[in-house]
Amino acid sequence: MNEQSFFESVTRRFDKAAAFTNYPKGLLDQIKVCNSVYFMQFPVRLSKGIEVISAWRVQHSQHKLPAKGGIRYSEMVNQDEVMALAALMTYKCAIADVPFGGAKGGVKINPKNYSEEELEHITRRYTTELIKKNCIGPGLDVPAPDYGTGEREMAWIADTYATFALGQVDSLGCVTGKPVTQGGVRGRKEATGRGIFFGLREAFSNEADMKAIGLTTGLEGKKVVVQGLGNVGYHAAKFLLESGAIIIALCEYEGAIFNPKGLDIDAIVAHRTANKTILGFPGAQDITPSGKGLEIECDILVPAALENVITTDNAAKINAKVIAEGANGPITEEAEELLLKKNIMIIPDMYLNSGGVTVSYFEWLKNLSHVRLGRMDKRFEEGSNISILQAVEKATGYKFSEDERRKATHGADEIDLVNSGLEETMTSSYWQIHEIWKQRKGVEDLRTAAFIGAIEKVATSYLSLGIFP
Repeated sequence: MNEQSFFESVTRRFDKAAAFTNYPKGLLDQIKVCNSVYFMQFPVRLSKGIEVISAWRVQHSQHKLPAKGGIRYSEMVNQDEVMALAALMTYKCAIADVPFGGAKGGVKINPKNYSEEELEHITRRYTTELIKKNCIGPGLDVPAPDYGTGEREMAWIADTYATFALGQVDSLGCVTGKPVTQGGVRGRKEATGRGIFFGLREAFSNEADMKAIGLTTGLEGKKVVVQGLGNVGYHAAKFLLESGAIIIALCEYEGAIFNPKGLDIDAIVAHRTANKTILGFPGAQDITPSGKGLEIECDILVPAALENVITTDNAAKINAKVIAEGANGPITEEAEELLLKKNIMIIPDMYLNSGGVTVSYFEWLKNLSHVRLGRMDKRFEEGSNISILQAVEKATGYKFSEDERRKATHGADEIDLVNSGLEETMTSSYWQIHEIWKQRKGVEDLRTAAFIGAIEKVATSYLSLGIFP
């Protein structure tokens, strides 16, 4: 069976969901297509000489501004992939009720092949190209980290943009995922992984849904396989572990490790730092090639690396009850049909990994307001809580311990507000999708439900603008 390209897969899934709506074809076509695709090639002077770098920035939708989407550094990146990821960002932002359009960027390099200084040169030159084409700015297009990039690259982007935007007080809002010292927000780094945990927590709270796939409610004791030990996979595993789940296997590009009694994620990270591989971890069984790790029997499989890791070639061998898409597009359309026939519950990427863009939104708001979240009301809140506590003690004669007093009177810090906002977003978004899944006739899976919800929100925006009568 021939697999669809990534963008074709997103488009076909869009069409499947659009059939459940009554919007005119022209409106649906506008939502579906990429508004602009910018391909660039630029020279950079490196230690081995001048190298011409290929890169992209795609703005899928501008029904709301700014457009929003990460930048990935990968030798495998191509235009089809960037277009697909930009489209998913549009739908992801709509599902999370984040007022952004969708965008994505890609630079065709393997960052491991360059020094830090060379990566800085490439990043700053890429940013300059984006500035030339008005493809970056706090009210235009706001990038963020993705595969192969992180806080360091976002700081370089912010500094380069500020150099060209003299006197623009909101210039830090041109990019999110920055270090806290450079205008970032606390909680952004772990946001996608934490969001995956919140999403799984909600899914596993519904007794009827769990009974339908042969599981009990709650995450405690559930056996989990995680693919990817990057930022997303690590934090998803960490929060699932803290909730009582058991991480029985971890897959990386060099292979997988397995221990049915559970793995210590932080110990694995330390082992990999020392040995440059997860293989050979004490007490775990090595499995090669890495793809075989996806076939281990488990309750939850979390693909949190790259797209198209579950295809028609291995779908029949997947032995999970729930697949939680931590990465973008880890399951091809054809493979998904096979998995659904096996009664596997798939929690889609466009919902489950929206934690990153949700907290990016909080960072963007922080940059535009020029004040740390919680700074204005933390002490006032603590004072109010202390007054209430004292009144309770006086009325009841009960004396709170110091620990009880500290917990009860604590005012919200920035990280508290970020995590609270993320939890609210992931919780409310899941149940919006769930309602469509269970209430709309003919909707058989969560992904179709998520697409329907996203299409309706984007369509409403276009209709409100008066573009479509």
